[in-house]
Amino acid sequence: MVGVVLVALIAVLHLYIMVLEMLLWQSPRARAAFGTSVEFARATRVLAANQGLYNGFLAAGLLWALWLGIGSGGFAVALFFLACVVVAGVFGALTASRRILFVQAVPGALALLAVLVGW
Repeated sequence: MVGVVLVALIAVLHLYIMVLEMLLWQSPRARAAFGTSVEFARATRVLAANQGLYNGFLAAGLLWALWLGIGSGGFAVALFFLACVVVAGVFGALTASRRILFVQAVPGALALLAVLVGW
């Protein structure tokens, strides 16, 4: 049950990131979340939208796992997409901002652990 809740929360987090990056990149909220200036946001809006699309794919995969059922057909799907979340979070922490480790990688790893042990 804990794993299901954590997978759902990670999916919602990635949907939120997708919206920020794809639709609201130049907004004050997104600029505050990502620490960007008006000029930077304007210059990188297409790159951010592309990045947002990938976050949307992560969310879609996690929602698919939930739909299949974590205790059955969705188990392997959840493991794959949670592993992708963790890898993306670690890479982002190494290359962009250490904060990504705590916002994305650690929650993803906790969800992965919960799914693996059947919580």
